This record gives sequence, C-alpha cells and structure tokens, in this order.
Amino acid sequence: MHILVVVIEFAIVLGIMVLIHELGHFIVAKLCGVRVETFSIGFGPRLFGVRYGETDYRISLLPLGGFVKMAGESGAEASAAAPDDLTAKPRWQRVLIALAGPFANFILAFFLLFLVAHFHHEVDQYLSGPAVVDYVPQSSLAARDGLAAGDTITRFNSVNHPTWEQILDESSLNLNRPIPVTFTHNGQTISCNLTIAVDANTEFSAETLMSVGLIPRMASGPIGVLSVSAHSPADRAGLEAGDELVRINTIAPYSVYALLAYLRDSNGAPATLDILRNGHPLTLTATPEKMEVPGADTQYRLGFTYRPPPADIEHLSIGKSIAQSYRDNRKGSLLILRVLQGLFTRHVAVKQMMGPVGIAQQIDIATQMGLWPLVELMSVISLNLGIFNLLPVPPLDGGMILFLIVESVIRRDVNQQFKELVYQIAFVCVVLFAFFVLFNDITKLHLH
Repeated sequence: MHILVVVIEFAIVLGIMVLIHELGHFIVAKLCGVRVETFSIGFGPRLFGVRYGETDYRISLLPLGGFVKMAGESGAEASAAAPDDLTAKPRWQRVLIALAGPFANFILAFFLLFLVAHFHHEVDQYLSGPAVVDYVPQSSLAARDGLAAGDTITRFNSVNHPTWEQILDESSLNLNRPIPVTFTHNGQTISCNLTIAVDANTEFSAETLMSVGLIPRMASGPIGVLSVSAHSPADRAGLEAGDELVRINTIAPYSVYALLAYLRDSNGAPATLDILRNGHPLTLTATPEKMEVPGADTQYRLGFTYRPPPADIEHLSIGKSIAQSYRDNRKGSLLILRVLQGLFTRHVAVKQMMGPVGIAQQIDIATQMGLWPLVELMSVISLNLGIFNLLPVPPLDGGMILFLIVESVIRRDVNQQFKELVYQIAFVCVVLFAFFVLFNDITKLHLH
C-alpha cells in the first residue's frame, strides 16, 4: 500500500514539474504565432478534453507531466512549411521557444523558494547561541592553536562572547588575515590568532570556517537518523531510521559535520556506535567507507541521512525573500553544474546519479517531514529539470538550440537526414543512460 502512495506522490510532483516546463513552451510558441496542435496533461491515449481554436486541450492516460505538439515539429523543410509551422519561424524565435521550457522551471524554482523564505524561513538555532566547538579535526589550524571539542569561544576579533552568526560575519570580513581569538579550555583562558585563508575564486561559507577546524555544536542532543542507504556501512551495521547516534568510539558528535571530520581523522577504522532505539541503548559496530556524494568530496561515511539541527522559523519580507530565493537558487545551480562537471571529468561516478526511484524515495521522505521540506525539494527538482534540458544533447531542448545556433552560423539548414540520424543516435544514448540510472536506483533499494 505504501508503494502505491509513493507512486502517486511521485506522479503528482514530477507531473507538476514537467507540466510547467511544457507550459513554458506553449506560451512562447503561441506568442510567436506557432500553431499548437495539442496541449496534453499526461501522456498516452486521450481520455477527454476540449478543442478550442486550433489546439486540442486534453487529459491523457498516464499522469506523468505532459507534452506540447506544434505544427511542423516533424522537421519539414521551411520552404514547404505553412506560415504558422514551427519550421517557418525565424531561428531566433525557435530558440526562444526551446528556452521557454527550462526557464519556466527556473521561474517555478525561484517562486517556490520565495514562498519558503516568506512563510517558513528556517534559521538554525545554534547560530544565535554560544560559540561552543563540537569537534576539532586533528590536522586543522584550530587544533594547532589548542582548540578542542567542548571549548567555548569567548572573543572573536573585537566581539566579546560571540554567537556563531557573529563569528561567521567577522570571518567573512577578515579573510586571509590573522583574527585574534580567545577561548576557554578546561577552565583556562587561551588566546591565539587564527587565519581563515581562501583564494579569490572561493565563496565564503560556514563550510569554509569548518575547514580551519571551527565546527559548531549544532544541537544539544544526539544525531537523528532519517533514513539509511542500502548496502552502506550503516545498513550492514544494523542502523535503522529513527535511531539516534549518541557516541562513536570516545566522542559524542552533535552534528554530522563533526561526525564526518572524526571519520576522516580515524582514516576508515572500525567504529563502535552507541545509539538509542526507541529510548533503549544499543551498541553497533560499523566500518566507514569512502563514498561519493554529488557535489561533495569523496570521504569516509557511514551512509545515512540525518535529522536537521533545531531551527527557528522566520517570515522574511518580500524583498528579503526575493534575495534569499536568488541566493538559494544560485547556490543550487552552481552545485548542479559542479556535479555535471564532475561527471565529465570523472570526479563523480555515474552510479551516484539519482533516477526516478531515488527521486520518488526523496519525495516520500520530504512528504513525511511536512509541506515546506516538500516545497524545497520540488524547487530542487524543477531546477535540475531546467538545467538538464539545457544540455546540448538531442532530443533535449539544448540539442535543438545547438542545431539552431549551428544553422545560424552556417546560414543554412543542416541536412534533414543527418539531423534525424543524430537525433536517433542521441535518443538511444539517452534511453540507455536512463535505464542505467534506473538500474542503479533499483540496486540501492532495501530488498531484505
């Protein structure tokens, strides 16, 4: 029964994403005077609908998005095309029509994150609390200066008793120069100078601060487990969703950042995990493995998703919500581009890609967490769909744009037979890639 619910959730969410994409094509095609023969919600056989003007607006059998069929899409020569055929329109208009789908997804992603920022902007509680250090990596600059887990920073630059948010602000304003720091360690007050070094092409973030060894204590309790990846070290050790990781060997991490830093220091050695399951203590043994995660470094991991740290809810103004949505979408876009670059440079394995089964699992988890996590995930999916469709690969929108650019440069149409051959080969490659990702998704499922 739960599988049916997951399938329905997936169909609705992905259907909305694809429908918005096709609506973008539809609107711009109409504005350019292209005759749209069909606008369908869903694929497959027509169930019912209405014909208005030249367009058949219909509901089709398979509710997985939709499609727009334009006159002249089949690739007839422009000289033989009717005035309202797609191929009869100037190339710049056809480029706009191709771009409209991905840009509709970008607009949707921006709007969704605007709603999140305006109605449910989460701010981690630890940012406004005392600057207590959770864990200090052994080889870090902070460890060299004597900082250790549990220490409290009492002065950072000119700020007395700073919060983590103030430390982030001061750090961003004083990059690549010594910052005076005072902290308490075992009841003693110690002072040092800490330099947060970054190059000109690196954008400062909380991760930058952690790279020098300042990993904040983000919660007052253990790390909560949301889900466990199949065939991962955590899975083999017996970790389950709902468990709480209280201790690993001799340390009690209060954030996944601290846990990852400790695993890196331990260099993959077997670890004893003290956990709570339904309030009862339990001891497990796990051997971390180096695992690839899209957009992140390959490092030792256990293989589970975690419960986010406690957060307060803010309602940002419209102006601040617009700015926050822009920042979040920009960050997400750069992450997607890094993953794509990693695929082509072989720094990210294709097996790490998530297909429909993986997306369905993420949608189900987000749905269980509530409305706003689901809205955030929908924005990520919409952003991915927009960027993916801009790849210069037929039959994606980017492939059509590439051919139109080439034709504009050579000032004539590419041979239709050659174009169809390229489309057929590319289509087969895309289908094979989709099957590979789907197979990879299935191998990650819990089947025991």
